[in-house]
Amino acid sequence: MRMFEVIEGGRGQAVQMDDRSEKGRGPSRDDVRQEAARRLSASGCHLSRIREFATGAPMLASLKYLSLQIDFAAETLSRLDPIPEDFRADGYWPAV
Repeated sequence: MRMFEVIEGGRGQAVQMDDRSEKGRGPSRDDVRQEAARRLSASGCHLSRIREFATGAPMLASLKYLSLQIDFAAETLSRLDPIPEDFRADGYWPAV
């Protein structure tokens, strides 16, 4: 049986983003990649991919598809100029 987990958006890091915007610096491409990595890790994609390499059992198609969607969203967000201050918001990322 597969357990589902809620992935929170940027609520926990909203304070950090406010501090950064006061300094005049917006989010960077690295910030977007870190958010994508956090979402991939929280969804179980990394663990499933490692299990696939170790055992040969295929990764769930739904997790593969979610991983592709998160990568696409991260790539698209990192190409924006400027990157939106609220890029961690769930509206920019695929729903789980």
